[in-house]
Amino acid sequence: MSLDSAEASPSSSRDWFFPSPSFIHSTSNSPQSQNYPRKFSTIPRHSRSSHTDWKPPKTSTFRTVSSSGSAAYGDPKYGRVRRRIELRRREKMAKQEKEDPVLEQKRDVSKAVSGVKTAIGEMGIRDFGQRVKIRWQMASYIAILITAFGSLVHKNFSLHNQVIDLQDQISTMNIRLQACNTSDTFDTISILQEGDHLSSKGLKILALTVSIALLSMPLFVFKYIDYISKFRSSYNCSEKVSLNKQLEYRVDVLLSVHPYAKALALLVATLMLICLGGLALFGVTDDSLADCLWLSWTYVADSGNHANSEGMGPRLVSVSISFGGMLIFAMMLGLVSDAISEKLDSLRKGRSEVVEQNHTLILGWSDKLGSLLNQLVIANESLGGGIVVVMAERDKEEMELDIAKMEFDFRGTSVICRSGSPLILADLKKVSVSKARAIVVLADDGNADQSDARALRTVLSLTGVKEGLRGHIVVELSDLDNEVLVKLVGGELVETVVAHDVIGRLMIQCARQPGLAQIWEDILGFENCEFYIKRWPQLDGMQFEDVLISFPDAIPCGVKVASRGGKIILNPEDSYVLQGGDEVLVIAEDDDTYAPGALPMVWRGSLAGDFIVPKLTEKILLCGWRRDMEDMIMVLDAFLAPGSELWMFNEVVESERERKLIDGGLDLSRLVNITLVHREGNAVIRRHLESLPLESFDSAKRLPYREAMVTRGQRGSFSRGSWIGEMQQASDRSVIISEILDPRTKNLLSMSKISDYVLSNELVSMALAMVAEDRQINDVLEELFAEEGNELHIRLAELYLHEGEEMSFYEIILRARQKREIVIGYRLENAERAVINPPNKNERRRWSVKDVFVVITEKE
Repeated sequence: MSLDSAEASPSSSRDWFFPSPSFIHSTSNSPQSQNYPRKFSTIPRHSRSSHTDWKPPKTSTFRTVSSSGSAAYGDPKYGRVRRRIELRRREKMAKQEKEDPVLEQKRDVSKAVSGVKTAIGEMGIRDFGQRVKIRWQMASYIAILITAFGSLVHKNFSLHNQVIDLQDQISTMNIRLQACNTSDTFDTISILQEGDHLSSKGLKILALTVSIALLSMPLFVFKYIDYISKFRSSYNCSEKVSLNKQLEYRVDVLLSVHPYAKALALLVATLMLICLGGLALFGVTDDSLADCLWLSWTYVADSGNHANSEGMGPRLVSVSISFGGMLIFAMMLGLVSDAISEKLDSLRKGRSEVVEQNHTLILGWSDKLGSLLNQLVIANESLGGGIVVVMAERDKEEMELDIAKMEFDFRGTSVICRSGSPLILADLKKVSVSKARAIVVLADDGNADQSDARALRTVLSLTGVKEGLRGHIVVELSDLDNEVLVKLVGGELVETVVAHDVIGRLMIQCARQPGLAQIWEDILGFENCEFYIKRWPQLDGMQFEDVLISFPDAIPCGVKVASRGGKIILNPEDSYVLQGGDEVLVIAEDDDTYAPGALPMVWRGSLAGDFIVPKLTEKILLCGWRRDMEDMIMVLDAFLAPGSELWMFNEVVESERERKLIDGGLDLSRLVNITLVHREGNAVIRRHLESLPLESFDSAKRLPYREAMVTRGQRGSFSRGSWIGEMQQASDRSVIISEILDPRTKNLLSMSKISDYVLSNELVSMALAMVAEDRQINDVLEELFAEEGNELHIRLAELYLHEGEEMSFYEIILRARQKREIVIGYRLENAERAVINPPNKNERRRWSVKDVFVVITEKE
């Protein structure tokens, strides 16, 4: 056989056998092997063929047995096992001494090994004994080196074959020596296995006992608690609550107070079931504790996994674990279902928190909410929409359904509804009250005093927010007398709008000046023109007379004086010069649609007529009863001329009227200009109205003379003494002002030309929305509705110009300034609506004396 073929296929020429370190260790410990050298041996395949009964030993078997045996043998806890091994070894050694053939065989083997060692020493291989001491890993590297070395010394092939033969002999001797010591090794292993089996069996019994004890412990604890409770109740009759009830109460409190107590209790129960099930399985099966714990978890997670269990004990334990797992997962599903249902229920009922900022918050619910939302939607349209949050003590679904029925487009504004009470700080925090830019408190429908009391409590709750308020509070009140108290509690954060006072004064103004209600709708609402306040530095040092004609798309109405703490002066003098920090109050379409321009050249001219309008006595009929009737009477007494009459027609008994008026604060003896005339009846009953002299009530004519004649001609002729004729005469000569609560009713009244109307709820909502957008406007509205100061007024055109005179709107503004009036709009003779803040103010046009102008002037 050539060397090249041997290197190419080493396995084909011979196989190598390396005894494991465990085998060497076991042989070195025996007394018979102490005199033998420990060498590595290789057995060629051709030499093994001669031994028919020889089989190569399994290295893994010897390694496993020897390593485990040596580790267990040296452990102190195996002292009893070691004594048994020594006793058996001594007995076997005594038997071996009696068996001479065996001893002689061992001696022959020892002598043969010694002879081989001598022969190897003569050949120069003296370090063979040291290589035996190297571990099995180093032996593999040495074998590789020997193989490489053999390839280098291929010239001494014959000598190499001799060395191989000698190694074969050594291997044969080692096999024989192994056969002698195998019996001792197997006896040691059997003893160790027996000891391990006894120890493992004890641990399994202990695990089973512990699991049974832990399972039965709650039963004993409950029985003990019940026994203690009965003993205490029999010993002390004064004790009414037993111990088990107290513990049950504590558990109920724990589960109800802490939100995660149920989940934690379920988790603890699951872990306990897995641990107890694992201990029980460890006691009835041969698996390790880790495998039993994992198997217990699979039984808990899936009850069908226990079908593969074999044996009575494992099946009983696995069924118990699966049954407990079904209970735990049923409780888990119940908790998850309850959590999901609670979350959906909170969303449906509006209990979740609103995470918004710079939103408008409306607290309360009333019939003014629809108009208020409409105005806020229009105001936010220029910004691309906004967020409006409504919180009331109503169901969220009902509020959303009512809002969905409102007949207007939201134009990008989102309305979010939440159920809650404005008197509870937790509910206020839920709607992000501290981050709202404006808070509107609506008055409740019903008793005025109770509504204002609730509004006061709401203001107290708002001022008690710990985070503070970013925006201001707009409060709707029902009684003017409660305004002082609310402002005292709210301080600088509160702006009030007294609904009854505003509507009462507005109805009086509209009754005396036909068409004024429509002008107020245009000014208060965001749909047309409204009030804006802004600073213009380029106007500093300019007189107010020049400021009036400096805005092509707006009409200046006043100045916010910085030197007077930001006080707004409505209709100031022409000579007032704007200072640094002053802001200009204007009427414009939107806050970004106007800016000052170049000062135009305007011819002033002179007034056409006498501006002194004498006050004439008036006769006014007031139908119905309001709780603020005394306030309206005082306003009428201030506005009307001496000798005027106020007829009060309602269902209140005359003897009760004076008492109610006096209780409201009216001193009848202080009335100077009017005289009260009482009539009792219902305005919707015809026979009650026929008792009134309807044709005698006079006011400014609502329709021009020409239009009235056409209308009378279309209606036909009736006898002058008939009731219908009197009604037509009264409608042609007088103004009938109606207070309307529902905005949809105005569509019916607009078809008939016998009445003007005041949308009380809509006008109050407009005022609330305007003050919510800019709280400074509230000072302007208060002055326009007050008894003193400035007011909106309708003037005839003949006071400013001649018939057919051609003038621009700027020229009319400057002519009106001669009487310190600010013209903000006009209504042409044949037009139905007035035009506020008209465009093209510098364009000249021909006017008629039958036109009217809307002005801001001081109250007469």
